[in-house]
Amino acid sequence: MTSHQSTQTMKPATAAKKLGVYLEATPAEFQEGVVSRTELNDLQANPPEWLQELRKNGPHPRPVVAQRLGISIAGLARGGITDPLTTEQIEALRQELPEWLQKERATQAEVRKETVRIKERDAERAARRDQGA
Repeated sequence: MTSHQSTQTMKPATAAKKLGVYLEATPAEFQEGVVSRTELNDLQANPPEWLQELRKNGPHPRPVVAQRLGISIAGLARGGITDPLTTEQIEALRQELPEWLQKERATQAEVRKETVRIKERDAERAARRDQGA
C-alpha cells in the first residue's frame, strides 16, 4: 500500500494572516481561491509585487498596526482604532503621538518588564531546584 500525501491547503484569510496582510486588500484571485502550503512558502520567499506593495504601504491588519505602533491589539481598540491603517496613517499617529498612544506604549513597556521579571524569577527558581536535587 502506498501512502499518498495530500496537499495541505488553507483559506485565504489564514494565508493573509500568515503573510501579515489585510485580506480585503489582496487581489480577487487570492481572496477567492485556496492557498497550499507550497504556495504560501513561495509567497513568503518570493513575494509578488502586490504583496510587497501591501506590506510596504498597507492597509495593514490590526496586529501589524499594533506592532508598528509598539502597543497591543487591545490598546488599539482602547484608542478607538478598529479599522486597518495604511503606513502613512500609522506614521501620522507616531508623529502626532496622541495621549492614548503614549499611555498604551507605557502600558506595553510595563508588560514587557513584568514578563522579563517573571522569566528571570522562574529561571532562578529552576536553578535553585536543580541545585537542591
